[in-house]
Amino acid sequence: MLEPSLIIEMVALGLVAGFLAGLLGIGGGMLIGPVLTAIMSARGIGTDLAVKMSIATSMATIVFTSISSVRAHHQRGAVRWDIVKRLAPGIVLGAALASVGVFSVLKGTALALFFAAFVTFSATQMFLDKKPKPGRDMPGSAGQMAWGGGIGFLSGLVGAGGGFISVPFMVAHAVPAINAVATSAALGFPIALANTVGFIISGQSAADLPTASAGYVWLPALAVIAGASVLTAPLGARTAHRLPVAKLKKIFALLLYGLAAYMAYKGLRS
Repeated sequence: MLEPSLIIEMVALGLVAGFLAGLLGIGGGMLIGPVLTAIMSARGIGTDLAVKMSIATSMATIVFTSISSVRAHHQRGAVRWDIVKRLAPGIVLGAALASVGVFSVLKGTALALFFAAFVTFSATQMFLDKKPKPGRDMPGSAGQMAWGGGIGFLSGLVGAGGGFISVPFMVAHAVPAINAVATSAALGFPIALANTVGFIISGQSAADLPTASAGYVWLPALAVIAGASVLTAPLGARTAHRLPVAKLKKIFALLLYGLAAYMAYKGLRS
């Protein structure tokens, strides 16, 4: 049974992550990963395992939180399902390579450093509010499958939904921003599902796993965080229409810098 203090910490994490996801249109993976790493490390779980389980559990929450987001975008007719169908096969292959292959081989400390570098890049893009200029049309089926592979692979290594890659990619290829965001939300489900299955498979032989773990996915944390985040995501979405989101993104970017620094510290220290 989870101790009350642990439940409170994870509920708070889920509530904040869900609200930010709804407010800023950003998945909670970049927040959940570092915070859950700190929670697990404080309870005696080694850095290597804590980082891996945090990334895997963070990704697993997206399986649930993406469903409501996809439904909302689909009802508004904003999802480009033709793009989803072309990117999804590559995403599944890239996710499998990351979660079953590379993820199981790399040390958690190396993953922490990669996570820190990726989050720093993403935070900088957010802080500067860089938007790619629409250019050429989307590549053909083979090109989109290749891009999908890259999106699925990188997402699997950092436990995020891939929006920081897929949205700029689509906008740069003449997809309107609103459709790019909606389509990215739809892509979050196959990204999360494929990687989560891979994390469960690759973690079967891992040593010292906490009780109630499915491979690298810590089920109690998944249940509490996902359940809490689903509650606050709609509130965040409604709040987004009343607050200066552009300024809030800069503030959140500063928070991401801090989280990236923490993960870099964990990686270098170990």
